[in-house]
Amino acid sequence: MPRFFTDPIEGDLALIQGEDAAHISRSLRLKPGEAITLCDGSGWDYEGVILSTGETVTVSIEQKIPSSTEPRVKITLFQAMPKGDKMETIIQKAVELGATEIVPILTDRCISRPDSKSMAKKIQRYQKIALEAAKQSGRGVIPQIRPLCTLQQAVEQLPETSLVFYEKGGARLCELLDGKEERIGLFVGSEGGFAPEEIQFLTQHGVQAATLGSRILRCETAPLCGISVVLSLTGDI
Repeated sequence: MPRFFTDPIEGDLALIQGEDAAHISRSLRLKPGEAITLCDGSGWDYEGVILSTGETVTVSIEQKIPSSTEPRVKITLFQAMPKGDKMETIIQKAVELGATEIVPILTDRCISRPDSKSMAKKIQRYQKIALEAAKQSGRGVIPQIRPLCTLQQAVEQLPETSLVFYEKGGARLCELLDGKEERIGLFVGSEGGFAPEEIQFLTQHGVQAATLGSRILRCETAPLCGISVVLSLTGDI
């Protein structure tokens, strides 16, 4: 069944406009009477029937149900800025897997160090990528891309359980998680990883060092591996 994000839905009617309305009317060629699923990004799905199409698509809401696609555990990915367009790939795949929010961070070994103006443009693009990935994967929420911050600022917003993937050692995820966690933060370095001083800083603030195995993973591979293992240990995969 076709599925689209909308503005907050109240009552038994919903209106879809803009690109989504054009996609419904012209590309999918859906007709009045056909079923459609809407999601307002709050974790609820709205089952409905199309009443009319065109520049505005009107939908009659018949049922409101909790989204079945959201992981029980909420994952915040703290990702050190990589070079090139790697961040775009990381965001797309992290959203598909189930990350709740992504926080770009600036660390000592980041090669990419965008200024505030260029970063603001990047955040806009990143958020659009997150939206498209949420649509494609049938998410019940649109994961948020937070502003770029320092490691010092990142520790001010830590989930109760937070882990940093460190190539020079750490515990296995199955030893650090009991599967009952509700919120988890994951720190992943850029191409050069984290400096030892940064690992010490994080662990002093309660972040636990974790390993993803004996192999060195690229900065765009590690977050996807980490998210997948966390979701498996918490019963989502």
